[in-house]
Parts: sequence; C-alpha cells; structure tokens
Amino acid sequence: MNRRKFFRNGSLFTLGATLINPFETTANILDANTLNKNKKAKNIIFMVSDGMSTGTLNMADLYLNRKTGKGSNWLQLYKDQRVNRALMDTASASSIVTDSSAGSSSWGGGVRVNNGALNVGPNGEMHMPIWQKFKKAGKMAGCVTTVPITHATPAGFCVNSKSRNAQEDIAEQYLELGFDIMMGGGNNYFSPDIRKDKKDVYAAYKAKGWQVARTRNEMMAADIAKPILGVFADDGLPYNLDRTNDKTLTDTTPTLAEMAQKAIDRMKNHKNGFVLQIEGGKVDWGAHANDIGALLYDQAAFDAAVKVAIDFAEKDGNTLVVITTDHGNANPGVIYGKDANTNFDSIQNYTHTNEWLLNSIKPDNTVAQVREIIQSGNKTTLSEDDAKTVLSYYDGLHKEEGGLYNYKKLPFKAFSQLQQKTNSVGWISMDHSADYVELAMFGPGSNLLKPFIKNTDLHYLMLEAAEVENKF
Repeated sequence: MNRRKFFRNGSLFTLGATLINPFETTANILDANTLNKNKKAKNIIFMVSDGMSTGTLNMADLYLNRKTGKGSNWLQLYKDQRVNRALMDTASASSIVTDSSAGSSSWGGGVRVNNGALNVGPNGEMHMPIWQKFKKAGKMAGCVTTVPITHATPAGFCVNSKSRNAQEDIAEQYLELGFDIMMGGGNNYFSPDIRKDKKDVYAAYKAKGWQVARTRNEMMAADIAKPILGVFADDGLPYNLDRTNDKTLTDTTPTLAEMAQKAIDRMKNHKNGFVLQIEGGKVDWGAHANDIGALLYDQAAFDAAVKVAIDFAEKDGNTLVVITTDHGNANPGVIYGKDANTNFDSIQNYTHTNEWLLNSIKPDNTVAQVREIIQSGNKTTLSEDDAKTVLSYYDGLHKEEGGLYNYKKLPFKAFSQLQQKTNSVGWISMDHSADYVELAMFGPGSNLLKPFIKNTDLHYLMLEAAEVENKF
C-alpha cells in the first residue's frame, strides 16, 4: 500500500481538512525511526493514564527515583531517546476543557464530540469507533482499566452512546460487538442483583462462550483461547496504595500490569494482530480528590504496565505503543521550600490513601483518635488543631462539596491542604484542565508523529500505521 496515497485519501481529507497532513513527512531523529519507517504495525497498544497532568508524570518519576534509584519507565524512554514525543491539544467540541468521554471519542471516532457523549456528534451523527474498525479488519480487540470497564475511556474506543452514563447499555453493547477481552471494575452494570433492569449480563456473556473472572486467581487461570470478561469490583478497583497494604485486596484484585499481560497473552498469537487499550483510570479519580497517595501510587502502577507493553513490543517488533493521557486534572506539583525534599519523601511511608483514611473517621471519634488514624496511614503527626479541623467536617453541618467522585462528601480538599505542610504537594483545583498533554510512541508507526497534534489526529495515525483503510 502507498502510505501517502492512503492518508491523502483518508478521513482527514474527506472531512475537509485544509491543513497539511501532520504525518506526511518525518524527521528521522532516531535510528528507531529509520527502522520503523514504512513498517506496518500489526498490533497497537494504546495506553492512557487518565487525568494525568504533567506534574503527575513528574512527581511519579521523582518518587520512584528517590525511592528505588530508578525513575519511571515512561520518562526512561525519553532519557534513552527510544520514543517519538509530542504535545497534544485535548479540547472537545463543546469546550477547551474535555471530559474523558469526549477525549476518548476524539481518538475512537476521529471527530471531536461534546463532553458527555461517546462517538455521537452534536447533531446525532454516529462515528464508528476505532476498535470496531480494527475488528472489521480482522484484528482482535480489547480493553483493560482500573475503573469500570464500561467507563468513558474504554467505551470511547468501542461504542456509540449519547451519554457516557449509560453504562448498563454499554455492558451489553460490548457483548454484541464481539470484543475479545474486557477487564476492570463495574459489577454494578453486569450483576442482576444491582442492575436496574435485573438482567443477568454475566449469564449472557457466558452463553456466548465468554469466561467470567471475578478475582485475580480466576483471571490468571482463564483460558487465553476464549474471550475473557474480568470484573473485579462493583465500581472502580481499589487504589494501588490501598491494595498493596491489604492482603485481601492483594489476593483478590489484579494489578493493571497483570491485566495488561493477560490481555496481551490472550491476543498476541492472532494471525491478523490485535489492538488493546490499557487505562490507568483511577489516576483521574485520585486527582479529583487531591489525594496524593492515590494519585502517585496509581501512576506508578500505570508505569509498571508501560513496562509490560514496551517489553512485549520490543520483542515482537511489530507493535506500536502509544502512551498518553486524555487531559490534565488538578495540576499538582511539589512546592518550593527548605523542607521540600524531606516532605515529598514522606509520601514513601504512606500505607493508605486519603479516601481510606477519611472513610475511617467517624463523627463520634475524638481528636486523639483522628490523629491516630492519620498517623497510621501517613506516618506523620497531625496537630490537635488540624485534627479538630478534619473532625469538624463530620458534624453533619459542614460537608465538603469538592471532588467529582466524592459521593460521601469527604473533606478531601481541606485535608490535602493540611497535608501540604508535611508533603509539600500543592494542587490548583479538583477538576480537569485544558493543558496540552504528553504523548509518546514506540515501534512501527511512531515515525508518523509530529511534535504537536490534535487529539483527533491519533485516530488516523493508528489506521495509517496499521495500514487499515478508513472505509467502514
């Protein structure tokens, strides 16, 4: 296939794009580019650390470097000049600040849609999601995530829906569309005991030959010759920090890296190749809560999955790995001060997230008990005045409203501001931001990447890299 002719005749042209094709020429900066140029990507692994501000990537590298002497796998790829790198504009059709459904749809459908929608345009037009296109081209396809598998980011690659909130319907769409492996949380949308319509969606999957794994051991034991549905929590999976320090959670819940490896093993021998999305979804939830333990340790867990993907791609030689985020969130960072090093290093001693700790506090606790709870999870001492401040939010009168997933109205923001005294981490908000975000590519097709792109460009880049015509 003539790659330039394909792209010139592809969807960017038919959409009336008036700009020069951003992938038409390549600067061969790296030897890897020369090797990968004009080489087809048989497989694509698309990795998303949802809601990852640049500060989150930076802090994870600092944390890992200072704790282990080795930084993050993601930034090591930069240091070793093994990837092509770009900044990406993440806007949606309705706002310069995207949500995850519009962000994923920009990659999935190749068109910007309004926040809240999944591959459905402002006038109701349907855009075929990219994993469906690859399925029609004969590839296997799947998604793994630490949030519900029916959540916005995996759904954006797979389905059309006017609302990202239609997760019960999305669970059924996955089955109808015939994907090959889907794993994460989301029991709420599959179980007849919880679904509003009382449908047993698990039974429907089993009837079509799917294996259903509800625990880590069941996932590990699943036959890679058959489709696998893995659902390991009612909603999102536990944060990695809490999972690591709770034997029951460790035994029952797989890590993102383990799910990624299982998905690769399931699909790697398919003659026509595969496409896989890997999402660190709870990075976003941790940012919404200004919860540094949640954020940092889940970013580290995502980084472990990066190694799984790169190790496979390196050995395989025919796999394009895309590593990015859909938008920034809360823009955290280490704040200057004479104790910044020591304070930031204190996070290495955390055993639980703020979510865990604040849920452990009860209205009838004493100030001393609050201090004891915080000491147990942060290994730092909260002053009596600060403990009183935290406890004041449990009197039934003062409820904090911040944090998108803060269903219990826990004092996340207030507590993170108190924590700043001892960890030197500051936050600008509890919500998404319009940042241009980091994007890295490894393997065949990575030479197509230009230094600055729109999120929608990735849709067409993946099709071109895999030499799949945009005809569906």
